[in-house]
Amino acid sequence: MKRKVLSALLSVAMVATLLVGCGSKAEEAAPAAEPAAETTEEAAPAEEAAATEEAAPAAEGEMLIYLVSKGFQHQYWQAVYQGAQEAAAELGVKMEMVGPATESDIADQVQMLNNAINLKPAAIGLAALDTEACLDLIQTAMDSKIPIIGFDSGVPSAPEGAVYANASTDNYAAGELAAEETYKLIESKIADATATVRIGVMSQDATSESIVNRGQGFIDKMKSLIEATGKTVSVEGHDKFAAKVDGANVVIDVAVPAAVTAEASATDGMNLLNKADIIAVYASNQHSGEALVNANANLNKLGADGIIGVAFDSGQVIKTAVKDGTLVGAVTQDPLSIGRKTVELAVAAAKGEAVADVDTGCQWYTADNMEDPKIAPNLYD
Repeated sequence: MKRKVLSALLSVAMVATLLVGCGSKAEEAAPAAEPAAETTEEAAPAEEAAATEEAAPAAEGEMLIYLVSKGFQHQYWQAVYQGAQEAAAELGVKMEMVGPATESDIADQVQMLNNAINLKPAAIGLAALDTEACLDLIQTAMDSKIPIIGFDSGVPSAPEGAVYANASTDNYAAGELAAEETYKLIESKIADATATVRIGVMSQDATSESIVNRGQGFIDKMKSLIEATGKTVSVEGHDKFAAKVDGANVVIDVAVPAAVTAEASATDGMNLLNKADIIAVYASNQHSGEALVNANANLNKLGADGIIGVAFDSGQVIKTAVKDGTLVGAVTQDPLSIGRKTVELAVAAAKGEAVADVDTGCQWYTADNMEDPKIAPNLYD
């Protein structure tokens, strides 16, 4: 009897160990007794993440492409996964994509990269949480002649020759797109102005490369569009962006909070919205976009007939604000394209073909087009 009890306990322990898995997202995993038919589509990528150690190598003659992402904590990564699946099916290769539960789980991602290398795939796609933590394994991949393709933020500061190409958003170009769309909405206000008018730019920080580029792209494009009409522009506010011109027709006012908190950024938003000459505000990432919406909550100054509000990224707060007209529109990255291009580059690199960085693009969305099937999958929460 004792042996039977001991055997049962050992069996339970073994099952529990398998369920934990390296880097699995326990909170999203379906209960063991739940039938597969009840699993939601959004859970699919998380199941892939939980299967890292158990993933089977490709069949003989079948190319295996392995993607190690930053996580599956929101729809952005699920859209990347969808795009990667589509490309793999079209190219006739086997694709596995894994990621840790959150973007702070660096050790989990490192273990997942190790597991991927051990499966000897034809190529690996990597969106590194911490390049330094991955350096030894990146070298192992190089020694094993496994090409690495960076995606999303890529693998910054990776050893020379390790990363063959990157599939990511050109953030400067995305900022330019935001400026072009915003200018269409304020062009007449600038042309008809008899006094200085102001355009606000909200930036989460002045250090992150992607956020700085989104802000700088907006500022440079907006400045060139306005100056092409004979008007003068002064860029003021944070020293990172400032290029002051006395007596300018238009002031681009850049606000960067002292600390990256919702409260500090919302205060920046309220300060901009309360300036008498403000005609538009651009928020350069999801954090800033949500802060702008929150700043407007008690002021009710944003809208097509008031101060033009434009954001970057999506998320529930921003999507709702676009839908109800608080924001006139926003720019979203294209995670579907990121997934597709990563697999395409990986397959090409595995075949020994020359590859180069790819701008995966971005999209302008409004209340009128956000349900478009080409845009809706990229409006992640």
